[in-house]
Amino acid sequence: MQRPFPVEPQLTAIAIAYRNNKLIADEVLPRVPVSSTSFKWLEFDFSERFTLPDTKVGRSSKPNQVEFSAKEQESSVTDYGLDSPVPQDDIDTAITGYNPLGHAVEATTDLILLDREVRAANLLFNGANYNNKQTLTSAEQWNDPNNNPVESITDAFDSMIQRPTIGTLGRRVATVLRRHPKIVAAYHGNAGESGLVPLEFLADLLELDAIYVGDAFLNSAKPGKSPVLLRAWGNKASFTVRNKLANTKGGITFGYTAQFKDRVSGSIADPDIGLRGGQRVRVGESVKEIVVAKDAGYLFENVIPANL
Repeated sequence: MQRPFPVEPQLTAIAIAYRNNKLIADEVLPRVPVSSTSFKWLEFDFSERFTLPDTKVGRSSKPNQVEFSAKEQESSVTDYGLDSPVPQDDIDTAITGYNPLGHAVEATTDLILLDREVRAANLLFNGANYNNKQTLTSAEQWNDPNNNPVESITDAFDSMIQRPTIGTLGRRVATVLRRHPKIVAAYHGNAGESGLVPLEFLADLLELDAIYVGDAFLNSAKPGKSPVLLRAWGNKASFTVRNKLANTKGGITFGYTAQFKDRVSGSIADPDIGLRGGQRVRVGESVKEIVVAKDAGYLFENVIPANL
């Protein structure tokens, strides 16, 4: 089908290759390709894997039979995109080595990815998406040196059907945990209680494959107003099962991101940009962030004071 907005391979390559290393959405909710904008995915019942049947078989009898079911769910990707106008004067007078269209693609892609980061944070830090969760009281919060966050977290893991493989923390939560006296003492072998432990040590201590820290900020002020920067990832801690081999057809994992085709970018002439016209650059992708197994995660809320 002929589309009015041409996709340009060179600009699309920039959009696909561009990556903001401060963002973690692709790590905590990995992308899974789907073949159409509407798709079906399977939701599994954890209990079937732990309901023990009678496995004894008589000398001439038939073994008992077990069946594993899955609930088929329907969903569809959402298109997310932005345009960026580039005046022809900027293109004509660009210095050597500077591509105004490529720069527009990178800057626009940054905003597309930030929007995805916020969606991922809202999904991952939403208690409604968890069957296992705990809201800490002020006396239980992890900034208190008398509390034991490792004990709290590992006890929670022991209560789960399947232990998490990754952790996702807001930046302030990560900092508080990394310098908690009991965790620092574990790192130094009880030789000291001050300092900042490596993030990798904290992951090893909790027996996780990795811990990801949300660093993204977003401006909550209306256009034209002074910026009001808020953290996309708040004072919560999520621990989830991540299976990078899982897809819409199977595999136990907390969640993933369904993606239809690659991120795209193109440009089209626009005579209404300034006096001499210009090029309108568009960047977009078609994705859907999904939680597929609410039992495969544990969420701690209110883990540190809001003003810390």
